[in-house]
Amino acid sequence: MHLLSLIPIAMLGKVLTFLVMLSILVVLHELGHFAIARRNGVRVNEFALGMGPKLFGYTSPRSGTLYSVRALPIGGYCAMLGEDGTRTQAEQQREFRGAQQAEEGDFQSKAPLARLAIVLAGPIVNFLLAYVILLIGILAFGVASSRPSTVVALVESGSPAQRAGIAPGDKILSVDGVAYSSGTALVKKLHGSLGKTLRIAFLHDGVTRVQSAVPGPCPGHARDGCIGIAASIPYERVGFKDAFIDAGYTYGLIAAQSVGSIEKLVTHFTKYAGQVSGPIGIGRAAIAIQDLGWGPYFALAATISFALGLFNLLPIPALDGGRAAFIIAELIRGKPVDPEREAMVHFAGFAVVLALFAVIAVHDIGNIIAGKGALN
Repeated sequence: MHLLSLIPIAMLGKVLTFLVMLSILVVLHELGHFAIARRNGVRVNEFALGMGPKLFGYTSPRSGTLYSVRALPIGGYCAMLGEDGTRTQAEQQREFRGAQQAEEGDFQSKAPLARLAIVLAGPIVNFLLAYVILLIGILAFGVASSRPSTVVALVESGSPAQRAGIAPGDKILSVDGVAYSSGTALVKKLHGSLGKTLRIAFLHDGVTRVQSAVPGPCPGHARDGCIGIAASIPYERVGFKDAFIDAGYTYGLIAAQSVGSIEKLVTHFTKYAGQVSGPIGIGRAAIAIQDLGWGPYFALAATISFALGLFNLLPIPALDGGRAAFIIAELIRGKPVDPEREAMVHFAGFAVVLALFAVIAVHDIGNIIAGKGALN
């Protein structure tokens, strides 16, 4: 039996939606590098959509750039002359400095400020893109209402709600014979019923069902009762002015939360390291949030875009921030860092990044095995 046949079509569609979203964010990041590189006269050998073996491509007769589509539809890359990734940084710099005449369009031949602009262009695009995504999402789908509905958006695996047969899309009609039309009142009732057996009537596929459920302690609020559901939040349309302001406000929250998370991780690593999620954890969250609608999903895409830009700005070798740090050091010293030393630092930094991703992946897989919800 083929592996894909074991995956529900709906789940497969959600996975593909997440991969498309992530690829767009990465490709636009690389497009930032591409645009500023071309602006500064750097030759781009290849601009690729996806990774892995090349499926097909087109070489521009004017610029010589190969525009290619790769087999794995995840991300992409911008390979510049002098920064093509096929040789170490030291090899490229040593070759450039030892040449009698620099090859036209070589990244290494450009002034430090030009190289710095090229390196920083990718993260800057992600920061700008985060706001654009928020604005488009608000204009298209509105802003979240402060009044949740009684329609179920998410059901946690293994929760009392799941055991009672409640599923996403169901509508809670009543609890212990009392009808609820307000999600706020319903949540208040559940929070005040910790450990009590409740008779919950809900509409499932057009059929009214009545099942018992006992609220357990809410995550982070052990005195409140929860049955493991998240209510659907209605979205309200707004005009462009309000959308512009609300997008800015949400952007500020995302920025503050993202920077705060990095700060906590740096200053209290052992305490907050367990809360870090990698591509697997982010993918699970993205799949779960799709059940909430496109409004929340656009907000998640904006958050990922900002986080991608911020992560790449960290002064870690092998990342844009690490490359920028060496260029800034060159500006301060008045001469480049020794290429052999830079290559050694980049290699060590790359090893650290790979190890970090491996640890995070193990953590994310452990959460899946332990049955922890994607949004916990």
